[in-house]
Amino acid sequence: MATGVLRPGAALALVLLFAGPVTGCGAAERAREGGAVRTGSAPAPRTTSPQDLCARIVGHWSREVLDGGTYGDYQSMGLSNGQYELLREVVDAARAEKRRGGARAAAALIERDVAAGCAELYRTGTPTGGPWQ
Repeated sequence: MATGVLRPGAALALVLLFAGPVTGCGAAERAREGGAVRTGSAPAPRTTSPQDLCARIVGHWSREVLDGGTYGDYQSMGLSNGQYELLREVVDAARAEKRRGGARAAAALIERDVAAGCAELYRTGTPTGGPWQ
């Protein structure tokens, strides 16, 4: 076989070897810019909306405070000022509901009021009144 001459299969292998990584660069750049990129058969990553994240964290701390009886610092809880205000309102209502209807009623109130409060806080997709709200 003469040197410097590639068989047709070898040439295709070289093209695929070098073309594969080059085409992947555009996908990474599109991902950084917020474009949707799917590679292979892996599902697209899921993101949690700000409203759902609010409901999870405020719901968690509402149950903790209701059971534990004391509030912590809103920053150590990972809450914004608006989320902390919602927490305090929900816990006050849940304590009253727990006295009237028991723990299940209080848990249902927390779930309902946190969902409604977070929907209001994030009705435009971001908190209102500044980054700390």
